Amino acid sequence: MKELLRTNDLVLISRIEALLDEAGLNCLVADGHMSALEGSVGFLPRRILVVDDEIDEARTLLAETGLGGFLPDV
Repeated sequence: MKELLRTNDLVLISRIEALLDEAGLNCLVADGHMSALEGSVGFLPRRILVVDDEIDEARTLLAETGLGGFLPDV
């Protein structure tokens, strides 16, 4: 799996998960448990991971839906 992006914004994570699911793309939100362990202060970002073969399609989807600004420069 490859990292699509990392963020502390739970609303953004939910939105991206929904978009990827609607498009039939597989993703995993990593580091959620680590974030909970640190007391939900929010300094440990969660990572959205996508299957290697779907990373380009996921990046394109986010760009087309106006969320491309959240993607890291590659």
